[in-house]
Amino acid sequence: MKAIVRVEQLQKSFGGHVAVNGVSFSIDAGEVFGLLGPNGAGKTTIVRMLTTLLRPDGGRALICGYDTCRQAGRVRQCIGYVPQALSADGTLTGYENMLIFAKLLGLKGVERERRINDMLHFMQLDDAAGRLVRNYSGGMVRRLEISQAVLHYPRVLFLDEPTVGLDPVARKGVWEKLEELRHTYRMAILLTTHYMEEADTVCNRVGILNHGEMVATGTPLELKEKMGDPAASMDDVFTHYTGNQLDTEGGSYRELRQVRRTSRRLG
Repeated sequence: MKAIVRVEQLQKSFGGHVAVNGVSFSIDAGEVFGLLGPNGAGKTTIVRMLTTLLRPDGGRALICGYDTCRQAGRVRQCIGYVPQALSADGTLTGYENMLIFAKLLGLKGVERERRINDMLHFMQLDDAAGRLVRNYSGGMVRRLEISQAVLHYPRVLFLDEPTVGLDPVARKGVWEKLEELRHTYRMAILLTTHYMEEADTVCNRVGILNHGEMVATGTPLELKEKMGDPAASMDDVFTHYTGNQLDTEGGSYRELRQVRRTSRRLG
């Protein structure tokens, strides 16, 4: 199967600090690839480079066959991106948030209305479309943001800590909808997460970063077998390959507090 995302020896430094050092991996259509690693390992930097928000210092990345540096506009047309921090506007309704995104994506007329209504229905938000987003639960906000990100039916969806700060029930609901999206549209998904049970149950393959380098890739089972214990947990795998204890709260305390404050503001 031809890879829809191909990353080759990607590099990025900030001053004297090497954030990403020669990272390579690929993702096939319909595959969920988990990017794991301690805080500061380079996960978000890689996502920002792949979504054309940050220019790499070396190497290259191809999304849908387009170079992220030389053909950034083409890349943006075939990707969706959900950042870690909640970004929906709480002073607008769910429908109004969707409408703004649809206009930014260049959708017009009947097709625009059809896609908005279809996605709100798909994400089980049609009954809440006329309510202010500040009155949504955290899980509803996440589903709304994913709806915005996939309005144009992207071939690749980037999710940076999409369920941080959500309770287990809300996380389960978000992933049920993402799984439907993946099967319906053969969408490739790149996920960063600190929840190891997510990585174990949701991801087809994972890549583990440490100090800006990819130290292991494979299916969760393959990585467990490589460390000699097929019955190990993904927490054990993470610790084995990085030597770091996982922050079980997901992300740094500063990041988590920011997300939770925003969640409370939005209801």
